[in-house]
Amino acid sequence: MMTTAVENYPGFRDGIMGPELMATMRAQAERFGTEFVTGDITSVDLSGPPFTVSTSDDTYQTRSLIVSTGASARLLGLPSERQLMGHGVSTCATCDGYFFREKPIVVVGGGDTAMEEAIFLAKFASHITVVHRRDELRASHIMRDKALAHSKISFEWDSVIDEVNDTEKGVVTGVVTRNVKTGATKTLEVEGVFIAIGHTPNTKLFVDQLELDANGYIVPKGGARTSVSGVFAAGDVQDHTYRQAITAAGSGCMAAIDAERYLESLPEGKAVAVESRVA
Repeated sequence: MMTTAVENYPGFRDGIMGPELMATMRAQAERFGTEFVTGDITSVDLSGPPFTVSTSDDTYQTRSLIVSTGASARLLGLPSERQLMGHGVSTCATCDGYFFREKPIVVVGGGDTAMEEAIFLAKFASHITVVHRRDELRASHIMRDKALAHSKISFEWDSVIDEVNDTEKGVVTGVVTRNVKTGATKTLEVEGVFIAIGHTPNTKLFVDQLELDANGYIVPKGGARTSVSGVFAAGDVQDHTYRQAITAAGSGCMAAIDAERYLESLPEGKAVAVESRVA
C-alpha cells in the first residue's frame, strides 16, 4: 500500500500499482465470501482456545488465528520522507531498484542490509552515496569490504539526512545532509533515497503470548505454525530475510492451509461457543 509500481509480482507483465494489487486481492477474497472488519486491535488473549481478539468496538472469539501484521520499515522521521514515499523514497531495493537506472541515489544506513541494498542498486544506479551517522560501518566484514571496494559506491561519514527535496515537485531531487560532528550541511543532488536502517515486526500484541526471536519476529514452528497450537503466522511478521510480496503471499497460503487442517482435526466435542463473530 506504500509503494507505487510493483514490477516483481508474478502474473502482471507490465507491473501494477501497489494499492491496485491490494484492491484486486481484496475483491478476489470477497468473491469467495470473506467478511472484512476494519478496526485497530487493542488486545489479544491466546490462552484459549477460544482465542480472543478485541478492538475498541467489539470482541471476537475464534478457534484459530492467522497473524499477518507485517513489519514496519524504520524511517528517519522526516515529514518530507513520508510525503515522497513511493515517489523517489523507498525502503526496498529489490522492489524499486529498476526504476533508478542510470540515476544517482542515496542509501541510508551502515549495517548489512544497507550494504546489501547499495551493492544491489549498483546494478542500476549511476552512482550510490551511502549516508551513515558513524565513521565506520556496522556491517559484517565481507559486506563492508565489498561496498568499500565498489567503484559506484561512495560514503558520507558521520552524517544524517535533515531533509529530502523536493516535496513541491512531488519527486526526489536531492537531500540535505548534516555532519553530526561539525554541523556542516550540504546538498546532494540525487533522484532516489533508499532507507535501510532496519524493520520492526508488528508483534507488540503478542509479547509473552507467542515465542518471538531476539528482534521480535514470530518464531515459525514448521510451516506456518507458531508456539501456540491453532495460531499461525504469515508474511513479514515471521520473515526477516526475504520481505517480498510474493513470499508473503506464499506464506499466507501456507497459513490458510495449516489453519484449515487444524480446524478439521478438532473433534466435534471441542467446538466452542463464540461471541460476536467467528474469525
